[in-house]
Amino acid sequence: MSWVILAIIAVLVIYGITTYNGLVGLRQRVNQAFADIDVQLKQRHDLIPNLVETVKGYAQHESATFEAVVEARNKAIAAQGPAQQAAAEQQLSGALGRLIALGEAYPDLKASANFQQLQNDLSDVENKLASARRFFNNAVSEYNASIQAFPAVFFAAQMGFTPREFFDVGTEARQTLDVAPTVKF
Repeated sequence: MSWVILAIIAVLVIYGITTYNGLVGLRQRVNQAFADIDVQLKQRHDLIPNLVETVKGYAQHESATFEAVVEARNKAIAAQGPAQQAAAEQQLSGALGRLIALGEAYPDLKASANFQQLQNDLSDVENKLASARRFFNNAVSEYNASIQAFPAVFFAAQMGFTPREFFDVGTEARQTLDVAPTVKF
């Protein structure tokens, strides 16, 4: 009889340790995924000054656009946590869109090899960033589901496992992404 009780206690302890270790692994995956987003954002932020300087050479009287991009970049660099970073990056994306649109207004700029290369680099970083965000949000989803699942739900919060926020692009950006661009000739 005492062997049965000891076996049950041993199984519960092993199960608790396994569950705890699994939650730690998922938390680390979320942290690593967020770090991947930071790397892509850093690359994006590093490209912006070069892009601004290239455009400045062709469109010197567009100072309000340049200032908006620089200000949005500085806010994005200073943002902390997924929610603040997502909001700041959304603002930066809008400012960058206006900067890139200047290329359409200046044919010499549009034809510049440097401008084209910077646009390609920025596009590449944006694609990598989108992938990193998807990976992060998937990791957050798995982590949040695990800490809310039975039996972890009973002890996860007491052990410091709290739900994490998704890296959300925001309602306004989502509406923009849902609308197909119009092409005019």
